[in-house]
Amino acid sequence: MPFPVLSSILLSPVIGLILILLTPAKQENLVRAIALLSATVTVALSVYLCAIFNTADPAFQLVEHVEWVRSYGIHYSNAVDGLNLPMILLTSIVIFCGVLVSWTVTTRVKDFFANMLFLVSGVFGVFMTTNLFFFFLFYEIAVIPMYLLIVIWGSTNKQYAAMKLTLYLLLGSALMFAGFLYIYSLPGAQTFDLQTLKQNVSFSPEIQNILFLGLFLGFGVLAACFPFHVWSPDGHVAAPTAASMLHAGVLMKLGAYGILRVAIYLLPEGARHWAPVIAVLSLCNIVYGAMVATRQKDLKYIIGYSSVSHMGIVLLGISTLTPLGLNGAVFQMFSHGIMTALFFACVGFIYDGCHTRMLDELGGLSKQAPKISAFFIIAGLCGLGLPGMGGFVAELLVTLAAVSVYPWIGITSITALLITAYYVLTAVQKVFYGPLREKSAHLEDVGFLQFFPRAVLVGCLIYFGIFPQVFIQWISLSTKTLLGA
Repeated sequence: MPFPVLSSILLSPVIGLILILLTPAKQENLVRAIALLSATVTVALSVYLCAIFNTADPAFQLVEHVEWVRSYGIHYSNAVDGLNLPMILLTSIVIFCGVLVSWTVTTRVKDFFANMLFLVSGVFGVFMTTNLFFFFLFYEIAVIPMYLLIVIWGSTNKQYAAMKLTLYLLLGSALMFAGFLYIYSLPGAQTFDLQTLKQNVSFSPEIQNILFLGLFLGFGVLAACFPFHVWSPDGHVAAPTAASMLHAGVLMKLGAYGILRVAIYLLPEGARHWAPVIAVLSLCNIVYGAMVATRQKDLKYIIGYSSVSHMGIVLLGISTLTPLGLNGAVFQMFSHGIMTALFFACVGFIYDGCHTRMLDELGGLSKQAPKISAFFIIAGLCGLGLPGMGGFVAELLVTLAAVSVYPWIGITSITALLITAYYVLTAVQKVFYGPLREKSAHLEDVGFLQFFPRAVLVGCLIYFGIFPQVFIQWISLSTKTLLGA
């Protein structure tokens, strides 16, 4: 029997969670060590998964299937292909860096790391499973800990932001699960297995159009699709640093992944019917998010609205329904996840040292903290699409696909790059250059423990920016198969 690498990745944070729950709360260093060991194992196994992945096989690989409730078609089923392999790697990198960044957390340390591992267990489950019942179950597991992380360890109107985030995401999950139940009830279905549904169920064009709309709205809430994006910036701002990294880096990708894995996979005709509408909404994301970011004075709000804009690029790539566009969308999901994790890791460090995130109260940090300044600037350059960074490749692929399918939308989306450059460079100039402000004067630069996780994120951005073919080889065959090309 082959080594169950997918289940091992999933169980690593689960086992870490159990060990933390069994550890006395006073032994804070042991709790941190357990969380770090768990996260390290997930990274090692994810890298191993990438190494053994067969880029020439578009089908599901390393399939793990255990029957649970046969009469209802509910089975524990995991598999990997080019769509979820990058997302599994992304999640493992972000949780590993998030644990290290959170090493200085001192409030309810045991509870904090337990919630972190609980959340990431749900995320891994969503990305791995091929059973809709477990997809919904793992999705709920991923949402609930975020509420606790914001309410207990957050800041800036945290009760409001946590409740708003949770209600929006639960609304999305309700729409999503209603769609799953309807699919289950169709003649020839009576199962939640994705592959069986694809093979056995015939969806009429009318049903596809209605079902796809419902599923897109459900997944679109989590993907921060306009106009359902309003929960996201507030959640970014209120969450503690590591939770912001997971929120922007990973959680928002669950929605876009669900559109690809479930909605387009099962309902291709419905996807073609609604694709122009998705393209228009994605353009609203891109331009609106970038323009609102220019008016923000809080660093976290700038990044929050920037994330709305960049998720629009993901949705625009999906709306093209072309291999090039989907390749760019998946690439952007990964690149944006790493980039925003780096952004929030830097902003969290600045806030901890200066006790403010306001642009007008910061200045001259490049002299006080040159390392953290360099990390933030690199993330900003990736965000505005500098060649040599992962973001450039992703945005280039999406733009080329969009211009060929929706010329005016594609051309208009390019203007957002200018807006992005404006707010990124403005933030860099105000925070890191100019005269040293009083609140910035006592900030000390990162030591090795805080330097290392941010360096890992930078390394990922640069590596996949210089060698994008490695990433494209993972995803290209799966996106063609998804589209029936």
